[in-house]
Amino acid sequence: MPQRTDTFELAPLGLRSGDGRRLDLHVAVEPVHFGGVPYAVTPPLVPVRVDVSRTTGNGWALRLRFTAGVEGPCMRCLDPAHPEFGVDALEVSQPGGGEELSSPYLDKDDLDLAGWTRDALVLALPAQITCRADCAGLCGQCGANLNEDPEHRHEAAPDPRWAKLGELKFD
Repeated sequence: MPQRTDTFELAPLGLRSGDGRRLDLHVAVEPVHFGGVPYAVTPPLVPVRVDVSRTTGNGWALRLRFTAGVEGPCMRCLDPAHPEFGVDALEVSQPGGGEELSSPYLDKDDLDLAGWTRDALVLALPAQITCRADCAGLCGQCGANLNEDPEHRHEAAPDPRWAKLGELKFD
């Protein structure tokens, strides 16, 4: 089993201004709560690639790339869903560069890889996690799964504006 790396100390890399390094690591990502529903992240140890570059003024330029999936209920039909997402995230930390050039994942030279990986995955998620792109969902009237019966229909309810006409009696 690969070694888990939740935090990574950048200083021992010994990079000078303009130097860079590519790291292949494995990060454990906590389950994601999306719409109040927990989704497990797969695989349990996500393989990530981190490109680290030293900038002038003792700053860092970082790039994180990985592919991970989530497992949980489809938001439309409630069947199991397990979509995968490719993530490519960038962070820059430049001392004295202000808030815009300060990464929340870097504390001096310690990189919070688990937090960055989780946040990058959450930002890559779509508005709805579905079992498939063309999921039809559930019938709003009876709850039937429309993926299993695409021809599912109900008789249209009469228009309430014409309800009084139904009370007319012709003798």
